[in-house]
Amino acid sequence: MEDFEAYVSAAWPRLLRSAWLLTHDWHRAEDLVQTVLARAYGRWPRIRDGAPDAYLRAMLASTYLSWWRRRWRGELPTEQLPERPAGGGELEGVELRHLLAGALARLPRQQRAVLMLRYHGDFTEADTARALGLRIGTVKSHTSRALTALRHDPQLRALLSEGVGR
Repeated sequence: MEDFEAYVSAAWPRLLRSAWLLTHDWHRAEDLVQTVLARAYGRWPRIRDGAPDAYLRAMLASTYLSWWRRRWRGELPTEQLPERPAGGGELEGVELRHLLAGALARLPRQQRAVLMLRYHGDFTEADTARALGLRIGTVKSHTSRALTALRHDPQLRALLSEGVGR
């Protein structure tokens, strides 16, 4: 299965980014990708003939949704950073990404999985529904609710109204 090893070497960064969008933790993202790749190894002859990235992203989402039923809450990040950096410079984009990651983390798990597949994985509504075992209408409502929540997130609105990230 040399072609599997070659594919994993090339696809690892893409799959890890997709997993991070779901978990918001690099260590858990690595665990998630490794779990999915271990499951995919036995199915590789069937997977490689289709669209392996799409198949594995769907596996990431479904594994993520079934993986951590109980969320550990032993350590919680603070909502407010102690001080804001001075305006200007390259850190503005970092702050926007940090706040966006926080806003995504506050979304329900299924909404986050739908957004990852739809906008990061470039899945159609039908493909997303099939990958997650949902109806197309449910995918549409999860997408709508998630985007509305992101639009109304007070931290993102405050940052964007200051002109950061534009």
